[in-house]
Amino acid sequence: MTKDPPIDDGNDPENGHGPSRERGAPMRIERASTVGEFLARAGAFLEAREAEHNLIFGICSQIEADPGAYDAPPYLAAILHGDKVVGAAIRTPPWRLVLSMVDHPGAVHRLADDLAGEPLPGVVGPSESAAPFAEAWGRARGIQPHLVRNERAFRLRRVIPPRPAPGAMVLGGPEHRQLLRDWLQAFHEEAIQGGPAQDFDRLVDRMLRGAGRIPYLWVDGGRPVSFAGVGGLTPHGIRVGPVYTPPELRGRGYASNVVAGVSQLQLDGGRTFVFLFTDLANPTANKIYQAIGYEPVNDVDEWDFESDGS
Repeated sequence: MTKDPPIDDGNDPENGHGPSRERGAPMRIERASTVGEFLARAGAFLEAREAEHNLIFGICSQIEADPGAYDAPPYLAAILHGDKVVGAAIRTPPWRLVLSMVDHPGAVHRLADDLAGEPLPGVVGPSESAAPFAEAWGRARGIQPHLVRNERAFRLRRVIPPRPAPGAMVLGGPEHRQLLRDWLQAFHEEAIQGGPAQDFDRLVDRMLRGAGRIPYLWVDGGRPVSFAGVGGLTPHGIRVGPVYTPPELRGRGYASNVVAGVSQLQLDGGRTFVFLFTDLANPTANKIYQAIGYEPVNDVDEWDFESDGS
């Protein structure tokens, strides 16, 4: 890892689990050149709150599974106060920075200093850390960050079977390529609303070769009616998403059944947890996922730095 010069901000925190005993300890960033190196330093900190950090773990697993999918080397950083990890962040350009929980009020400022000069488009992370980082970034650059989306992370340990829907779940294959490509684009246009341009052909090809998310379809009467992806490994779990049902087919239980089926498949395969994210502006999704056993963990915010010129 490369180490930035330490700064002493005079605060008194700890590595994630209580107050620090190291008053005046230096705050520094340690960058890693590989996922293995990053997790060797920050993995224990992240795993102590695995559900809250499932996105970071998932991105790390995708980098390792398919490093050629990214246009530039990832940013992998641990934030230390003395010898204690108090936060972590990763980024796969051109996407937003993904921030962990942070256990020191100065951590976001040190991270913003480390990223000075980067064309950072935004940040996503737990509400209590993403908002202070966005504020620090905006103040340093004279811009007004924009809160794009409030999400919630969920964790499932046991599936509650939903009301059965007609049809059955199947694994997506090459014969579904065009459908999956169109549904990925439709999901992006409806749910993401912004961000870097996507190459949907490349995304679906990665899915079909098992390098990204594995696609599952709910098929009714020979017709695919809903879709759920699964991927992004964590130490003891995996994440479901995206989930998409065409508007004209919603309200029939297809999404509930495909998500329940995919989730049970992961538990049966030895996973302890299954995770997913919902948009808090979508009460239907939040209701149906909780009905099949997903429990809320924490809130996650997405911020854009639109006037940053990036």
